Amino acid sequence: MQSQFRTIVRQKILDSQAAALPTLTPRDVWLPAVQGKALAVIGMRRAGKTSFLWQQLAQRHRQGTPREGLLYFSFEDERLADLQASDLDVLVDEYYRLHPEWREAQRCTLFLDEIQTVTGWELFVRRLLDTENIELFLSGSSAKLLSREVATSMRGRALEAVVTPFSFREALRHAGQEPSKPSDRLTKAEHSKLDHALLGYLHTGGFPEAQAIDARSRIELMRNYVDVVLLRDIIERHNLQQPQVLRWLVQQLLGNTAGAFSINKFHGDLKSRGVAIGKDSLHQMLAHLEDSFLLTSIELASDSVRRRQVNPRKIYPVDTGLMALFELSGKPNTGHALETAVLHALQRLGAHTAYVHTPGGYEVDFCAQLPQGETWLVQVCLDLTDPATLTREVRALQDTQTLWPHARRMLISLTTPPVLALPQGIELHRATTWLLNPETAQNP
Repeated sequence: MQSQFRTIVRQKILDSQAAALPTLTPRDVWLPAVQGKALAVIGMRRAGKTSFLWQQLAQRHRQGTPREGLLYFSFEDERLADLQASDLDVLVDEYYRLHPEWREAQRCTLFLDEIQTVTGWELFVRRLLDTENIELFLSGSSAKLLSREVATSMRGRALEAVVTPFSFREALRHAGQEPSKPSDRLTKAEHSKLDHALLGYLHTGGFPEAQAIDARSRIELMRNYVDVVLLRDIIERHNLQQPQVLRWLVQQLLGNTAGAFSINKFHGDLKSRGVAIGKDSLHQMLAHLEDSFLLTSIELASDSVRRRQVNPRKIYPVDTGLMALFELSGKPNTGHALETAVLHALQRLGAHTAYVHTPGGYEVDFCAQLPQGETWLVQVCLDLTDPATLTREVRALQDTQTLWPHARRMLISLTTPPVLALPQGIELHRATTWLLNPETAQNP
């Protein structure tokens, strides 16, 4: 059977290595540095995973690796529809026939896109890691195998690199507006331009295809993204028997961004409408939505497993551009969009993030445990010019002192008073500058 694919595979290799390297917006994706592991590039559909593979290839080429040592190969090709795991050796055989000097003596890098379309691909990839001098990048997003499962199917032989829609900095970079100097050297006019750009980003979102298109086209694009995820990644893949319940669930979740959500309450609402479905099925639907990267949920910060389980979760979309699809009032909720953008920035730092109920009955948006061990308590507020609002937000952060005495306490806002004295231990951050550099956020 391999002979029927050999000519096709060889031609794809030649075409790929002869193709001009695309000019793409550089991404700030964290890559784990562990030898001997494949890197599984994962994320929601259309977030830019394939583009990121090409960027990694181009980066290695700029650093001195010849094109012969770099191969991008997509299995999403109708001519390879019948390819079996036993046929995958053809790829390696043809590559080394074309470049025999690279076998064992030099370390080449293969970027295998949509490899999950070949049943049994995992054994092939593990054998490559064990027997060849090869660095491997894997990616995929089809309903046959969700992108996260590309990593989990490798049983410890692959680490994840998550590609999300553009961050605020990446969106500015894509538009040619990324600041070229540190934020503390920006003029008032430059700060004002960034504030305006952030409002646009919170409304448009960060999906690459959604940049610089008209509002109607963007809404249709976002609707198509959601429909594909629901239909292909969840309904068809899991043979869902009550697809309308899934759509109601998505409407409830994404129509209440940053709000509390309880499976028990939602189940009760369905029951009152005469819809029969088990709570376990609803929990599974929520898990499917998170696995597909359409949304994320955070739990209550608590040492008690039971408290975490019985308290509502807070729900956030993968991208603020999706909020317009589900906002029933028709008005943009910029405050919740800013809160969502801050959460995404914390997640890009690798932080484990939860929300807080303080002993005094206040809520703090995020408790972020960073990989290096630091804890950040983060409160997000769109506008702090109202003294009562400022007092409330500060008091909530202060009320966490007994629970996290050594944590950093941050107040992030788009609009702040020109002169503001805060209690000791409370940091005030301008949203634009914090989102540009959350990893180096300093106490102003």
